[in-house]
This record gives sequence, structure tokens and C-alpha cells, in this order.
Amino acid sequence: MNELTGHAWLLPSVSLWRREVVRFLRQRGRVVGALGTPVVFWLLIGSGLRNSFRLPNMDQSINYLEYSFPGMLALIVLFTAIFATISIIEDRREGFMQAVLAAPVSRTAIVLGKVFGSTTLAVGQALVFLLLIPLTGIHVTLAGIILAVAALTVMAIGLSAVGVLIAWPMDSIQGFHAIMNLVLMPMWLLSGAFFPASGASSWMGWIMAINPLTYGVATLRHALYMGQELPGSQYPAPMMSWLVSCAFSVTAIAVAQRMISRKA
Repeated sequence: MNELTGHAWLLPSVSLWRREVVRFLRQRGRVVGALGTPVVFWLLIGSGLRNSFRLPNMDQSINYLEYSFPGMLALIVLFTAIFATISIIEDRREGFMQAVLAAPVSRTAIVLGKVFGSTTLAVGQALVFLLLIPLTGIHVTLAGIILAVAALTVMAIGLSAVGVLIAWPMDSIQGFHAIMNLVLMPMWLLSGAFFPASGASSWMGWIMAINPLTYGVATLRHALYMGQELPGSQYPAPMMSWLVSCAFSVTAIAVAQRMISRKA
């Protein structure tokens, strides 16, 4: 009986995960949008601020391309989570989601299938962008890359779960994008990805301190600069960054599962 229950829980999750991946690969525009936009943004803004960006008490050779690289990895994860969870609204319009909900499927399986499908896509695209790291001047080690992949995975899980939370009650893709522009983009901007907390005003510093994505970006910095001095200051400690990032992801999944169970 337990074995059957386990298979009944696992198969829907794997099926939804596979559906997300196959759908993404068939829609090349999503690949270009999720990966191309952060790359262009990083190259244009980074090149424009390359010689004018300065961090206090740091070597002047640190430029904006190097500083913003971990933040752009986070942006790729964010964009992919947004594009992937929009499929919830599309599935509801097409009747697919109603069929899934009518089947004897665990609501947890639905959440995990969507979240891990989005996570797979996000981490995969972030790894492609990670190939550009020689252009930054960051001397990353193999251990640092492994830790960075782990940090990206934890971050992707949390952001994907947040995407599910936002998309599930929505019936309009336009409304989803409005929430994204109002909540998720400021969440990224105030994570230390775009500018350091040391140069922000006091009220903005408080917002950055309670922003869970701040700790996700910090885990990336600590991983990529393993054994080296971080550019800038006022970053959360490595252990604190990991704890907050993991707690955020677990909490987001739990809240998404609870919401789906109530609204199903």
C-alpha cells in the first residue's frame, strides 16, 4: 500500500516536471527572453558603469561587470521562474489544470512538479550564463562552482514557489506581469544584486536586510569568491545566508501547497 501511495505521489510530479521542460524547449522565445535579457542587461549596464563604479575600501580594479555577475545569475533564475509559472494560467484556460485537479493526485505533487520543473529550467540557463565568468575576472574554483550551483538551486526553488503562489489565483497573464513588476523586480533590485547595501539609504538598507533574495545573492557571492575577499562589505555571513535561503524555499513551498489545497 505504501509503495502504491509513493508511486501515486511520484508519477504526477515527474509528469508535470517533464511537461514543463518539454514545453520550454519547444518555445524558443522563452529561452531567448529568460537568458538573453539578463545577458544584454549585464553587458550594456556593466560596460557603461565599468569605469565609474567604485566600491568603498576595495581595490579599484573591481568593476561593475564583476560586481553584478552574481546578481545577473539571480535575475536569470527570477525570469525563468516567472515565465515557467505563467503556464499555470495557460493550463487553467486550456482545461489541463482542471483535469489534473479532478484526478486523484496529491496537491503536494502538483506543487513539486511545477516548482522542480521551473527549477530545472532556471538552473540550466544560469549554468549557461556561468560560462561567461572568465569575462568578469572572478577566479572561481571547482568547489566554488559546485556551491554556486547548490545556491542557484535553492534560490530557484524558492522563487518558483513564489511564482506558483502568484500565478495560482490569477486568471490574467497581464495581471501576473503587473504583480511581477510591482513585487518581484523590486525584490531583485533590493537584494544587493544591482547595488551594494553599504551605499543605500538607511530605510532601503532595512528593506534589503529583510529581503530573502538578499541572502540568496549573498550565497552566490560567497560561493564564487570562496577563499577570496568579497567585493564590498555588509554581506550576510555564509551560514546565515544559507539558512535564510533554505528556510525561504521550504516556507514558500509549504505556503503554495496549502493555498492550492484550499482553492482546489
